[in-house]
Amino acid sequence: MSDLSHIDAEGRAHMVDIGAKSETARTARAEGSISMKAETLEAIERSALAKGDAIDAARIAGIMAAKRTSELIPLCHQVALTDVGLDLEVDRLMPGVRVTAWASTRGRTGVEMEALTAVSVALLTIYDMAKAIDRGMAISDVRLTEKRGGKSGDWKRD
Repeated sequence: MSDLSHIDAEGRAHMVDIGAKSETARTARAEGSISMKAETLEAIERSALAKGDAIDAARIAGIMAAKRTSELIPLCHQVALTDVGLDLEVDRLMPGVRVTAWASTRGRTGVEMEALTAVSVALLTIYDMAKAIDRGMAISDVRLTEKRGGKSGDWKRD
């Protein structure tokens, strides 16, 4: 267990000390999707849901979630984000919505969890806003697609 960065020699969870790490520019991108009935997607596109515009609400919720990641995920450091954004794309063939999020900082730790949290909460927001007409929606494929910076360098999903 001592090879795990968040587990100490006695097997207890702890927050990793990043104090000695260099500050570098760091970015991360993540994606995910929510599939639904075609009629549900049409209602989302027309902003015809009782709760309002799901796309705008999901974008704001994702940004807010990225900023609060350290409060939601144990052992995550607070990160001073310099940029967070989300793209939400309607996919009629799925049918559903694809979400891409990115986060950036200049700091001692990466922002992968912030990007993943943004995607997850944006997708959950769409589900919440449309569940009255489609409880069968499915959230899937939430994953990191790219990270840049830091000691481990750059990584991109093939």
